Amino acid sequence: MRVAVIGAGIVGVTTAYELAADGHEVTVFERRAAVAAETSFANAGVIAPGYVTPWAAPGMPRKVLTQLLGRHAAVRFGGLSSLALLPWMWRWWRACTPAVYRRNRSAMQGLAHYSRQRLQTLADALRLDFEQASGYMVLLRRERDIAAAQPGLALLKDLGVTHELLDAERARAVEPGLNARQSLAAAIHLPQDGVGNCRQFAHLLKAEAQRLGASFRFEHDVRQLQPGTRPHLAWAQGGSSGRDEFDAVIVCAGVQANAVLRGCGVQLPLAAVHGYSITAPLRRIDTDALGPRSAVMDEKFKVAISRLGQRVRVAGSAELGGSLAAINARAVATLYQVLDDWFPGAAQLRDVQVWKGARPMLPDGPPVLGASGAPGVWLNLGHGSSGWALSCGSARALADLLAGRHADIDLAGLDLQRLQR
Repeated sequence: MRVAVIGAGIVGVTTAYELAADGHEVTVFERRAAVAAETSFANAGVIAPGYVTPWAAPGMPRKVLTQLLGRHAAVRFGGLSSLALLPWMWRWWRACTPAVYRRNRSAMQGLAHYSRQRLQTLADALRLDFEQASGYMVLLRRERDIAAAQPGLALLKDLGVTHELLDAERARAVEPGLNARQSLAAAIHLPQDGVGNCRQFAHLLKAEAQRLGASFRFEHDVRQLQPGTRPHLAWAQGGSSGRDEFDAVIVCAGVQANAVLRGCGVQLPLAAVHGYSITAPLRRIDTDALGPRSAVMDEKFKVAISRLGQRVRVAGSAELGGSLAAINARAVATLYQVLDDWFPGAAQLRDVQVWKGARPMLPDGPPVLGASGAPGVWLNLGHGSSGWALSCGSARALADLLAGRHADIDLAGLDLQRLQR
């Protein structure tokens, strides 16, 4: 089949590779000049299936409201533009019931575990080196945080996720760079999870997809998508434009998906939830370097600190509304504060890269994966903050569906129909 993929973030690149590996003639359309240039550019890099979870969860509305005015709030509103998201927030609030949450979390974690397996298979088979490191710890600052973590620990046990609750001494043995003066009650250690450079992986897999015959058209902005037995798309590049015809089109366009799908009769409840990161070189790059050996997450502030080769990345915050151009100084200050709490002096802060990305998030949490309902048009989008953790599994499952095969995992709860009920 002749297949178009719209979008070359981590989801689009993995989709293009899997389709090319299946023997399809693949063309990728990307509005930026390179792969992984937007949401996939500087994310935390954490791959922890046990902690892939819907943002719509019981108790979350209260947590959001109590944090809004806090100096180091994990959730923020980006000004008056946030009012446009009220319909989305209403749907999010309705999805915060225990029954809906359990269903959505099960769907996301099943996909996350499958995705990690597929990622490892690709990394081994293709000998990809993308600054991987094993191990992930969730840091619990206070005794009451241990009590609050018990339901999550029970769920990890039920899911069969390898984990251990460590006291402070053992946690510091796993991550010896942790600040000895910072209060630490305990840590949840997940030795099979870890971290990797999402953008680097995307570039490596792009090269493998090209080796299999896939074509990447950069700086091509898809302006129109017309469904049908032979779907058409119209594109623009600089001062030129054109149209192409395919057997199928896969939309992996993130927050731009609704603009692409406008002519298909498909409108998704998709919101841009912005996240921030700072990246800086480590002061020392030997095995005893300051900074994390792999990745940790501060449970109180929902901020991850990851080691990516010779650099440290600190990522977090969820900002509703606003724009990519407007940097919230308080959100960035929180990242600096958490880094200083746990790894003071570890980074060369004069060389910091500050980044803000727009996560394409659906109100109930899981992505949409499968047929769009419009002839010839398929969807692989809405992964929110879990795109890196879910991308390889989503791509493999989508390729199987397109070929008329059953996917290797249960895709219940990941189709478009759940959003139309």
